[in-house]
Amino acid sequence: MIQKAFRNYISNFQGFSREVWILTLVTFINRAGTMVLPFLSKYLHEDLHFSLSQVGTIMVFFGIGSMLGSWLGGKLSDTIGFYKIMIFSLLVSGLMFFGLRFVTSFYGLCISMFLIMTVSDMFRPAMFVSLGAYAKPENRTRALTLVRLAINLGFAAGPALGGLIIMNVGYKGLFWVDGATCIIAILIFWIKVKEKKKSTYLDKEHPGDVLVESVFKDKIYWLFLVSTLIVGIMFFQLFTTVPIYHREQFGLTELQTGLLLTLNGVLVFFLEMPIVNYIEKNKKDKLKVIILGCFLMTISLFLMLVNTWSGILLIMMLFMTFAEMFNFPFSNAFALSRAPKHHQGRYMAIFAMSYSLAHILSAKIGMTIIDKYGYQTNWLFMGALGVIGTLIGIYVYNLVEKEKTNVKSS
Repeated sequence: MIQKAFRNYISNFQGFSREVWILTLVTFINRAGTMVLPFLSKYLHEDLHFSLSQVGTIMVFFGIGSMLGSWLGGKLSDTIGFYKIMIFSLLVSGLMFFGLRFVTSFYGLCISMFLIMTVSDMFRPAMFVSLGAYAKPENRTRALTLVRLAINLGFAAGPALGGLIIMNVGYKGLFWVDGATCIIAILIFWIKVKEKKKSTYLDKEHPGDVLVESVFKDKIYWLFLVSTLIVGIMFFQLFTTVPIYHREQFGLTELQTGLLLTLNGVLVFFLEMPIVNYIEKNKKDKLKVIILGCFLMTISLFLMLVNTWSGILLIMMLFMTFAEMFNFPFSNAFALSRAPKHHQGRYMAIFAMSYSLAHILSAKIGMTIIDKYGYQTNWLFMGALGVIGTLIGIYVYNLVEKEKTNVKSS
């Protein structure tokens, strides 16, 4: 019975090209090293003694840099190619992380975070486009899921290891590890993967899934992005307000916070690919799954209103994890499927930018609400926002169904 279950699980990972596997390995190494991010708000607040409002402002610059980097990465991927962008992004951002440990002033950190994230997040849209070049069309959603698994497995290892490094070496050690892993990851990619000049996804003999001429004219896509933005704002509470709440409300250590985040990564690693494979095989509507994910994430934030029992943090993490598994891989796939083949970089850039904007709003709104009104008000606000996101998702689903009907009738 166990052997059969294991074989079924392994079968979910078959059919990928060598390049996709190497890209997955590179992503894992990079994300495992990015252990600064889950503890960044704690580092700024507890080690450098900035107020929550100042932390929120620094995270705004973090998000603005991320948005600019995402746009540049997508735009340049369509012009000079994703390969060069990926190598430049990780190599230079790795070197910049080495220097970040020496920056401790408020304005210095605002500028440094902006510059680092501008360079670092050029990687994301370029990586999405690379999957269009190296993955077969029928494997596209699973390839996106495989890379997401690498990200989550990296996060499973990273926070727990990061917590140990903080307790034994201090926060400064994280910056060395982060910089080194960026450089190691991209060297592996550069040595093992050769640049692919042309993708079947860019070939006119393989037309796109939609017929809009420009991303700016795709109304459905922009409404979808609003829902995606709301999901991002809720999800990034895990890396901004929630770690501080763990200590202030329940007295959790960095290691305990890291272990809760590790649980998230482990569950995603073991369950997401089978879930995606099941949904793909049974041809379940992807937008319905995305909406379900948004709804579950909304519940997870409302659960945080229970502030007298620490066990609620575990239950909240379970809801958040399943929400993530239902929402994120299919949001990636839906965004990619909307793009005409010569506009993939632009579509994925704006998709990545929605998460960057979520970083800005999640940190600033969350920290400001907590500073003025307390944690309970923040969880209530975030949950209400999730209800709006779910309703927008339902509206997008209805528009897509109407679009399909119009295409068939014409």
